[in-house]
Amino acid sequence: MIQIADSMSRLGTETAFEVLGRARQLEAQGRHIVHLEIGEPDFDTPANIRAAGKQALDNGHTHYGPSAGLPELRQAIAAEIERTRGTAVTPEQVVVTPGGKPIIFFSLLALVNPGDEVIYPNPGFPIYASVINWVGAKAVALPIREAADFSIDIDELASLVTARTKLLILNSPANPTGGVLDETLLGRIGELAREHDFMILADEIYSRIIYDQTHASLLSVPGMADRLILLDGFSKTYAMTGWRLGYGVMPEEVAFWVGRLMTNSNSCTASFTQLAGVEALQGPQDEVGKMVAEFKRRRDFIVEGLNAIEGITCRKPQGAFYVFPNITALGRSSKQLETYFLEECGVATLTGTSFGELGEGYIRLSYANSIDNLQLALERIQDGVQQL
Repeated sequence: MIQIADSMSRLGTETAFEVLGRARQLEAQGRHIVHLEIGEPDFDTPANIRAAGKQALDNGHTHYGPSAGLPELRQAIAAEIERTRGTAVTPEQVVVTPGGKPIIFFSLLALVNPGDEVIYPNPGFPIYASVINWVGAKAVALPIREAADFSIDIDELASLVTARTKLLILNSPANPTGGVLDETLLGRIGELAREHDFMILADEIYSRIIYDQTHASLLSVPGMADRLILLDGFSKTYAMTGWRLGYGVMPEEVAFWVGRLMTNSNSCTASFTQLAGVEALQGPQDEVGKMVAEFKRRRDFIVEGLNAIEGITCRKPQGAFYVFPNITALGRSSKQLETYFLEECGVATLTGTSFGELGEGYIRLSYANSIDNLQLALERIQDGVQQL
C-alpha cells in the first residue's frame, strides 16, 4: 500500500480549477456556461512578444540557462523595477521563475522554520495559507474586511505580530477583492516590520492592472529593500499565463538561496520564454494600456449590474480583474450559491470561502470576459436569485 507523506494533508489547492473542471463536464453534456471563475486575461499575448518568443526558438534558445534567470532578463527586470518603484536594484537581486507561485514557495522555504508564524491576508490567494501550512509554520489570518474597503486595519495587524512572526504576506492589488493598499498605509506597515524585525512578501502580480490611481509599492518605502521580497511577473500584465514567467526581487542573500531552490526544483525557466519577457518589458506598452482600459470598462459594467440585483451589493474594486460581491442577504452560504449559479444558472463563479473562511458571505467573479458574456451572466444570476 502506498503511504503518502503526512505533510501532503496540509497542502491545499485552487478551487478555481475544480470549478472549471465541473463546468467543462456540464459543457460536454450540452450546457452553455459563462466562465467567471478563472483569473486569466482573455486577451492574446501581444504580437511583438509572441514574435520575440518565436525568434528565440528559431535562434536556438531551447537549452538550459542559469537557474536564477538569463542575465539580459534580470537586467531588464532591474531596470523596470527602478523605473516603476523608484528604487535601484541590481540584477543579482532578481530571480526568474516559471510563474509567480514559485516565489511564494521558495520565499517560505528559504525564510520560515516549523513553528514560525506567517501572517497572510484572509480572504486572500489560497496558495498563501496552503504553503504556510505545508512548511509547518503557523498561518495567522489577517482579516480583509469590506467595511475597510478591503484594505488593512494597521492596529489589527499590529495585534497579530508576536515574537515568532517571521513573515507577512501582502497582496495589492488583491485577489479576490480587488482591494488596494495606499502609500500611507504601506509606510506604517514598513515601520511595523522594522520595529518587530520580520520580512514581507509583497505580491504585486496585478501592479499594472489598477484603476483611478497609481500603484503604491512597499519597495518604494524607504528602508524596506533589505526586508522585502517583491513578487511580480508577466502572466496578468501581458496576458502570458501559459508562458510561465514570473520573478522575485529580494536581498542578495535571499536571492542566492532562492536561486539554489530553483536549481533543485526546476533547474531553470525556459530560455525562449525569458527572451519574450525581455521584449515585453522593453517593447511597446500600448496593448497593456488598452487591456487595462477595457478591464475598467468591464469593472464598471459588472459592478453596476450586480448592485441592481436585489440581495447583492458590490463595492467597486480598485485593481486586478475581480469583483467580490456581498451575498449574505440571499440567505444561502457562499458554497451553496457557487453550486447553484453553476448547476442551475450556467454561470461559473467561486465561493468566497475558496479564499479563506473570512470569505463567507461573498462570491468572486472574474470580469476577464466580454461585455456580452458579462451581460448574459448578470441576466442569469438575476433570474436565479429571483427563483431562490
